[in-house]
Amino acid sequence: MTKSLIPVILAGGKGERFWPLSRLNRPKQFLNLDGSNRSLLQATADRLLPLAGGWENLWVITSSQIARGVEEQLPELPSENLLVELQGRDTAAAVAWTSLEIKNRYGEDAIIGFFPADHWIADKEAFTNTIDAAKLLAASYSAIVTMGIKPTFPSTGYGYIEQGEMIDSFKDLPAYHVNRFTEKPDRQTAENFLSTGRFSWNSGMFVFRAGVVLKELHIHSPEIIEPLEKHGPDIYPQLPKKSIDYALMEKTSLAYVIPTEFGWDDLGDWNAIERLLKKEDNPNVELATHVGLDTQGAILYSSNPEDVIVTIGLDDVVIVRDRNVTLIVQKDRTQEIKQVLKTLQSDPRFTNLL
Repeated sequence: MTKSLIPVILAGGKGERFWPLSRLNRPKQFLNLDGSNRSLLQATADRLLPLAGGWENLWVITSSQIARGVEEQLPELPSENLLVELQGRDTAAAVAWTSLEIKNRYGEDAIIGFFPADHWIADKEAFTNTIDAAKLLAASYSAIVTMGIKPTFPSTGYGYIEQGEMIDSFKDLPAYHVNRFTEKPDRQTAENFLSTGRFSWNSGMFVFRAGVVLKELHIHSPEIIEPLEKHGPDIYPQLPKKSIDYALMEKTSLAYVIPTEFGWDDLGDWNAIERLLKKEDNPNVELATHVGLDTQGAILYSSNPEDVIVTIGLDDVVIVRDRNVTLIVQKDRTQEIKQVLKTLQSDPRFTNLL
């Protein structure tokens, strides 16, 4: 067994709410959205490599549609550490299959961490300290550990974790048994959660021993783990499509949370760009050549530096120009981009835009 954490990057998402920049062959995790020279996937690998102790212990699971792109983005990744899903079945199947493969290579006591490919982290030192703490907790207890982000506002777009009894402290961070998970609440409920001081945002990052999570999957989601054990990944298209939260975390009694602060954003839609890049001296966030008159609160992006976006009298809009598509949407309706994509999918005239 390796003494290092085995980090796994979940890189199969589509990032539809970043359309038209994010498309089927160029999903969100391949994009540079924070002004750096690294894609979200590459930045995630950069953060995890020190925890893994090198490329030989870093894994990625992704879809067959973008596997070639992952190889191009991460050329140092060993080919045997890249798992390619025949068909996306959400995170429960991804966690189950990868955990089986890692157990077979490293043993049941291998400590695995799962990390989405498209998150932004500000304080890498605090992030590393938190994951080290989660690793110690997973090594000491039969625990499935999640990182809880201390909320900074009553978000209705994130899931919440309520902390229960404190069980120990690791790397100066307290660890709590999880009382419950709550999916995206309304604003009043979110405000109530924050007032108690007991709730964290659900980051979607998990750390556990391979044997612990596989045993819990047998108890709570046998319809996923048993076919994989019997038939291998060829059975993937027949597996139920469930998130790991629904399939396991909301059911297990072994869920623990470490509340932490390391500057985090899940980059769920175009409004995240404003949270990352807004400057006080500019009324807009401009990742494009922009000429504006009486325009404020706008987010503007163009993939072609020669394109010019001209606006007059606009407030709180997102304007994105990428190749043959221009998107214009009010900032409070960016979640509805997925509905527009369903319309495009149903019309053969527009399939090339996906």
